[in-house]
Amino acid sequence: MLKSTVPFQRDDDFISRDTLGAVRRMCTRPTARAALVGLGGVGKSQIAIEYAYQVLNESPDTWVFWVHAETQERINEGYLEIAKKTKMDGWNDPKANVMQLVSTWLRNEANGRWVMVIDSADDASVFLHDTPASRAVSITASTTMEPLFSSFLPQPSTGSVLITSRSHEVAYKLTGAETNIVEVGPMNDQEAFALLQKKFTFAVQRDEADALISALDHMPLALTQAAAFINRTPRMSISRYLKEIDHNRARLLDKALIDIRRDVQASNSIMTTWQISFDYIRERSSTAARLLSLMCLFDRQGIPKSILQGKYAEHEHGSLDFEHDMYMLTSFCLVKASADESSFEMHGLVQFSMKKWLELNNELEYWKEIYVALIDKSFPVGRPENWSICQTLFPHTQAALDNHPFDADALEAWASISLKAAGYMGEMGEYSKAYKHALDSLDVREILLWPEDPDIFDSLNSVGVALSRLGRYEEAKTMYQRAVEAKERVLGADHLDTLTSMLNLASLYNDQGHWTGAEKLLQQVLEVVRKTESEAGRCLTLSTLTTLATTHSKLGRSVKAAELGLQVLKARETELGTDHPTTLTVKCNLASTYSHQGRFNEAEELYLQVLKVRGLNLHAETEILVTKAHLASIYKAQGRWTEAENLQLEVMSTSKTKLGPVHPDTFYAMGNLAGIYWTQGRFSEAEALQLQLLDLRKATLGEEHPSTLDTKCSLAATYWSLERYEESEALTLEVLKIRTAKLGDEHPLTVDNKANLASTYRDQGRFKDAQQLEEVVLKLRKETLGEAHPSTLGSMGNLAVTYHRQGWVEKAFKLMENCYEGHVRVLGEGHPITVRYREGLEKWRREDGQGTR
Repeated sequence: MLKSTVPFQRDDDFISRDTLGAVRRMCTRPTARAALVGLGGVGKSQIAIEYAYQVLNESPDTWVFWVHAETQERINEGYLEIAKKTKMDGWNDPKANVMQLVSTWLRNEANGRWVMVIDSADDASVFLHDTPASRAVSITASTTMEPLFSSFLPQPSTGSVLITSRSHEVAYKLTGAETNIVEVGPMNDQEAFALLQKKFTFAVQRDEADALISALDHMPLALTQAAAFINRTPRMSISRYLKEIDHNRARLLDKALIDIRRDVQASNSIMTTWQISFDYIRERSSTAARLLSLMCLFDRQGIPKSILQGKYAEHEHGSLDFEHDMYMLTSFCLVKASADESSFEMHGLVQFSMKKWLELNNELEYWKEIYVALIDKSFPVGRPENWSICQTLFPHTQAALDNHPFDADALEAWASISLKAAGYMGEMGEYSKAYKHALDSLDVREILLWPEDPDIFDSLNSVGVALSRLGRYEEAKTMYQRAVEAKERVLGADHLDTLTSMLNLASLYNDQGHWTGAEKLLQQVLEVVRKTESEAGRCLTLSTLTTLATTHSKLGRSVKAAELGLQVLKARETELGTDHPTTLTVKCNLASTYSHQGRFNEAEELYLQVLKVRGLNLHAETEILVTKAHLASIYKAQGRWTEAENLQLEVMSTSKTKLGPVHPDTFYAMGNLAGIYWTQGRFSEAEALQLQLLDLRKATLGEEHPSTLDTKCSLAATYWSLERYEESEALTLEVLKIRTAKLGDEHPLTVDNKANLASTYRDQGRFKDAQQLEEVVLKLRKETLGEAHPSTLGSMGNLAVTYHRQGWVEKAFKLMENCYEGHVRVLGEGHPITVRYREGLEKWRREDGQGTR
């Protein structure tokens, strides 16, 4: 088996050119980068294909990879093929970060020598400059840095890279030096004549060949297409073909098809040879001409054979008709089959010429309508079981979205594609793209449909989901409320679609910290949905219970949350399996609840289980980041601070790159890292990060958002640790006032603020104020969290210190010993917090002469 992902067969008619020798010399260095630069149709890709096969023949142990680079989607597909071919760890996981996976593999010298061909690297925006992730990333209209493909090309490695490009600038930026670029021009007379000798099925006269070469500007693609046409056309000769060229060139120029030179900087000789071949095909097979008309609307690479055959079946044409028509197109070199014949591609100039012809003949809109309807039918909803299909078809889906039709029915199909693309992009963690596609769908449907059409509700919901994932909660809330109100009015309050929108709104309330409102909504949903016996109703019940468990946890009912979470997890494992994404989400929620209960070992085990499964998924990067962030928090709680810090630094860096600096997940990572610094006593580093985070959260979420208040609390704790007690007190009182008003006097978060304020009072020497607050805090935590919860035990320790500082030694010792023994039971004797309490007790005994009880 060849160690290759080259999608083309070797060309037996290849004519060796000086440029091939230059490429071989450049690419002999292990870390070499070389580029072939020239016009479309000049033969760059053919030289790269021949070089690839020479490497395979001369060095069978060397991997040879091929990556189409016209779009980011094609690059992703090429990297996925590399992952599949090498069977690297995670290759069969449809949701893993394939770019990072392959990049890491390429950098590993243990994997041996490799050569990568990056073909058609023409678009600078794919490689060379930063792009707005979307103007929808945040309400501050910030832009984010998307990872560029060039960042995934390894520098020091055991491999070499060969690039083909029309753009000298792209080639220079990717190779780094003018000396690494080989200019590929048209063939010289000798090379062109040798090519025609191989391509023609009859002996070629030199004078006729020279005339044809001159007429076609020495362009290899044009010469190949001309030879294919002459060979396969009865009574056609070179001289007659030359007359056709003169006739068609004048006709094409009259129709302004010469615009191709401006649009893609290529010789019109290719356009001329395409026109002659297409005219011939139209006269002899209208279905073949229609097939090419349809194919030119696809992304030009990786056009799936299955979809084209399915289209033939719709019109009662058999597979033999398809094979006949495709044979005609490939015979005239208008289309090329992949090595395994499962897909096709066409040269960019052929695609352009075909589209231009359709436009000039008023047929482009007709074919847009057909293409959009075909993609709408073929592209599935982005559920986990469909991810691999979605990934393969997404470049063609994007091509459909780029070809906006005008017909109303076609526009509705276009809106449907946009909605499904939004769902898939959301699952892939591309939230900005998901928002754009969802909004496009909604905009079109609001124009086309009645205001109460259910399809508008779907688009509303999709926009809400995308906005919520982007952290734009108030905008998301507006969308969800519109959907709920409209569905209640049209479908009824008890309809499953209405209840689903209510569940979405409740989840948003959880994110906003409106937990009481979330609980009320969830109870309403459960009251209705539990009466249904359908599969959809049962699934919605479990989803609602999952969200309710989260709400219980937020409201401080951790025992109830754990019981409910475990119940849902068992149901999901039975129904969907242990590795299903929905099951993994439930498992993460349960782990979070265990963490709140102080059951850190159980929480760690669950997170590791989830991470093991998600780590095999090439597209689950966002979910992996969140899981790692939670795991880092567990490590911190367990006293494994170095592991916690390293993991959280990794998460924060990747989150900034992948999601942007103002995404909620990035904020979460920054806060966690600051917490790790604080736990280690690195207070200045913690303060700097917290101040930065506070400014970001104020700007994007508002002064009173729960996450903003969390950051203020953390900063107040840092001020306290730095003995800046007045600043700590002022910030804590500010948060306490807001939380008391919003959540109530006994809410766990309000209680946390009281505990922090008490510590500040104590260190200011205000022992009576501290004692009064701490006694209230301990009582409330025992009632809501239980006596074994770490927060309850911490309250014991704080109150014991306050007693001790007032000289109430016996009372202080009794409480501190209970605190220590509780930590031994919950965290273990070796935990840093347990050790700290033990050392504190021992110090008191030495100072006060107190013995053990």
